[in-house]
Amino acid sequence: MISDLILKLQEKTNLTYDEMNTIMTDVLSGKTDENQNIEFLSSLAEKGETDDELLGMLDKMQEFSLKVEPKNQGPIIDMCGTGGDKLQTFNISTTASFVVAAAGGIVAKHGNRSSSGVSGSADIFEYFGYDLNNEPSKIADILQRHNICFMFAQKFLPAMRHVSSARKKIGKRTAFNLLGPLSNPAGVKNQLVGVFSTDYLDRLPLLLKRKGSKNVMTVRSDDGMDEFSTSAVNRVCILKEEKVLMNAIDPEVVGLHKSSLQDIQIKTKEEAISSFVKVLNNTANQAMIETTALNAAGGLIVANISKNFEEAVELALNTIKNGKAFSLLEEFVKDTGDSSKLKEINDG
Repeated sequence: MISDLILKLQEKTNLTYDEMNTIMTDVLSGKTDENQNIEFLSSLAEKGETDDELLGMLDKMQEFSLKVEPKNQGPIIDMCGTGGDKLQTFNISTTASFVVAAAGGIVAKHGNRSSSGVSGSADIFEYFGYDLNNEPSKIADILQRHNICFMFAQKFLPAMRHVSSARKKIGKRTAFNLLGPLSNPAGVKNQLVGVFSTDYLDRLPLLLKRKGSKNVMTVRSDDGMDEFSTSAVNRVCILKEEKVLMNAIDPEVVGLHKSSLQDIQIKTKEEAISSFVKVLNNTANQAMIETTALNAAGGLIVANISKNFEEAVELALNTIKNGKAFSLLEEFVKDTGDSSKLKEINDG
């Protein structure tokens, strides 16, 4: 069956939602071999994925995943990028997630180790002693206590191990790069998603709308980042109250300084950890702090805490400057990890 469907993809024929569901059931059950997985993902990427195909994949991924059932009241958000921009920036969305949570948002962060960057969100949490194999019920408790938690993709989507070697061999982006950030195990309906191509700016919000999402913001900056950047204009698409609007956000117009990409780039995991802590304790360089604030602003709008970027940027900057963001990190690490690790970096 899968061979026939791969042939259709190679002939540039779109698959139906049901056909994609069939393929994904076989792939995620481990019934396909590596060559079939490579052919399937490569042929799909070459043809270009339709929304129905992506939806068929996403629904099946979620069916195969573990679930977290949050106890928090109010909108729960996630914020992450599709990755692979190869710009070696510090962990922006992870840092911004703590700012959003400290400013009153609730963030169920879903992520992985880095595939193309220096450090992924999982690497940061793990460094501070967070157990990446925490069970769903424990994660729900952590989210309730701190308004932020972390769900490790490999723990929550174990069936994805069947395609990991095929993805490595392909060495290019596949549909899974897009779908990873959309398959949040806590079933969030409000998301900030950085995308690797402007083609997906308006497609992803509409796709998530079909899944019942409420507030979705996608972003792609003109300097190639799949996050908000303070060194370029940012292209944004917002789904809110059933409407989809496109916008351009200039960092200088919303009260920030123009920066250079070099100011937020890192070379080592040690620098990644240090930058994360220094932003939250307000000792990092201006570009890192303001890049975090701009990304947190997107999260605050998605979380219905702020109405516009000017207001949200101000709240994010104040949350860093008044110590709330770092206090949250301290409490979080004390409860879920090893405080001595944080003290070491903070005193360093």
